[in-house]
Amino acid sequence: MEKADFNLENALKTFAAGENYHAEQLFGPHRVEEGYLFRVWAPNAQMIWLVGDFNDWEDTLPMEKDGYGVWSVLTSDAKEGQLYKFKVKQSTGRIVYKIDPYAMRFEERPNDASIIHTIPEFKWSDGLWRGRQKRSNYFERPLNIYEVHAGSWKNHDDGRPYDFDDLTEELVPYLKKMNYTHVEFMPLMEHPLDASWGYQLIGYFAFCQAYGKPEQFQRFVDECHNQNIGVIVDWVPGHYCINDDALAYFDGTATYEYEDHDRASNPEWGALNFDLGKPQVQSFLISSAFFWIEKFHLDGLRIDAVSNMIYLDYGDKPWKPNKYGGNRNLEGWHFLRKFNKVVKFAHPKTILIAEESSAGTKVTGMLEEDSLGFDYKWNMGWMNDVLNFFQMDPLFRGDHLDMLTFSWMYRMSENFVLPLSHDEVVHGKKSLMNKMWGDRYRQLAQLRTLYAYQMTHPGKKLLFMGSEWGQYLEWRYYEGLPFGDLEDELNAKMQHFTATLNKLYREERSLWETENKPESLEVIDADNREQTILSFVRHGKKKNDFLIIIMNLTAVEQNDFSIGVPYPGTYKEILNTETKEFGGTLLRRNPQKKTNDATFKNYDQSIKTNVPAFGTLILKPVDVNTRYVNHLYRMTDEEKKEDKKKKKNPRKKKTKITVKTESPKTKKVTSKK
Repeated sequence: MEKADFNLENALKTFAAGENYHAEQLFGPHRVEEGYLFRVWAPNAQMIWLVGDFNDWEDTLPMEKDGYGVWSVLTSDAKEGQLYKFKVKQSTGRIVYKIDPYAMRFEERPNDASIIHTIPEFKWSDGLWRGRQKRSNYFERPLNIYEVHAGSWKNHDDGRPYDFDDLTEELVPYLKKMNYTHVEFMPLMEHPLDASWGYQLIGYFAFCQAYGKPEQFQRFVDECHNQNIGVIVDWVPGHYCINDDALAYFDGTATYEYEDHDRASNPEWGALNFDLGKPQVQSFLISSAFFWIEKFHLDGLRIDAVSNMIYLDYGDKPWKPNKYGGNRNLEGWHFLRKFNKVVKFAHPKTILIAEESSAGTKVTGMLEEDSLGFDYKWNMGWMNDVLNFFQMDPLFRGDHLDMLTFSWMYRMSENFVLPLSHDEVVHGKKSLMNKMWGDRYRQLAQLRTLYAYQMTHPGKKLLFMGSEWGQYLEWRYYEGLPFGDLEDELNAKMQHFTATLNKLYREERSLWETENKPESLEVIDADNREQTILSFVRHGKKKNDFLIIIMNLTAVEQNDFSIGVPYPGTYKEILNTETKEFGGTLLRRNPQKKTNDATFKNYDQSIKTNVPAFGTLILKPVDVNTRYVNHLYRMTDEEKKEDKKKKKNPRKKKTKITVKTESPKTKKVTSKK
């Protein structure tokens, strides 16, 4: 029902100015006392008729256009659940049947009519979760994301994909069992082709019919929040489906897309690019984001293909420099800054993540720093370097440790998510497990070390579904994951390892509470080319809150391996990726180790431990002296030389000696100096 206090003129003005962030309240079908009122924006159409079940799809309901290019019509015959479209006589005179861009429901594919649908009011029970999020600083909290394609996580026996009632029943307990903090869905908005994975949208306000009803997704989010799990959804404001009955050239002219054909065309994805400088398009897109955040209580949005939005020369197509002679898409750049500003103003705790692969624009941080204003950016460089390293023959890895450590150099330049996403397990790239070098046993051993490195490297985490148990096959969008793999002992133990690692990540504050500060990461040894062992420290806020990570990246076990440590005392092993419970061969972890006064690089305290082949150890202090100053680590080279001279030629200090004597007469104790 259209609200009684709805101000039509103000809604139209703000829409035309790019300042209407709830444009779905203006457009689409709305229940009024006399029936249903329909509105659609198509400024250059010659004529539009509303057609549907309520008038036998005949031209009996012509619409009227106002000065803002908005067409409207009222009908008393329309009812909830009926199908409809707009019959558009475009600027060229061509007749096209178009969907409603603001529809909240569509027909089951392959049919494509819009549906008159009102999402019922939902009774939320997630107040405790939302209250905690308002009070928390998510930059200093764990963020470990399980990425899911809703249509292929699991299927019914007859091949039907799970809807969100099924996912509430099975996926939520699975997320809890696996100790993930968040789940992220590939786009859930309406799209006509499964093969697009949801990234070519037609319905920016419509929950995809193949996944169930909007209220089912609301129940899913509510249950996630009650189980302390956040929900993030991918959103695509850069490009959209090229289908003729959808947004493409809606009124016969460039309505939603750029007028320049080269800028509008997106041949890489077979799509069209939004004209992000057009105010009405800005109102449309920002309203879509607000709709999903507010209607479904989302905790975050991941914005897809940001590079395509901010660079004119993105992709293999002709391009023209901007007015300053550069390659920056000024409209896209300004739109994203505006988008982040208004979303953060209204919903400051909504996490905004950019999928962006370049280093030419600052993506995260404050707008005042000339950034785009996102909270996080996918670290595609880390992902490419790490996966290339683990595909390499271990004999040559010693000379390429910089592929693992280069990201340490730029880790403070942005707020990063470390993604091992769906993009890495399709199109012949192999599954993550199958990328690893060697036979299956060695592949799983290295996969455990890869995940341990991801979890202990500064940055938030993301892993695509199926990778948690070492799925052998690539991801297939058209069928459910092979959960039967878990009947195999090695796969089951790999899944157990991932759950254990996720739990450790949540519990160890040093892995997330200071990761946006330089002192979070301390390098022990990044140059061990001979044995190819990488070691470093992750620090928390408290001095005694730190972890030591030792990674053996070859097939050679190292016994009594020496490693420097920050403080003297005792250290215990809290994770060994090669123990039998995880699929390795070791029956038990290494025992607790006490430090020795033995120099190791910049440290004057060290320990010895056994490091298994292709294994990772995580050590934690049990009883250490944090008041101890590790002089070798903190002194400059000149100070070290001076310190050595002092040790060779110690200065004689004058000491005050007190001798107690007893007076024979008084028996009184006196002192002589």
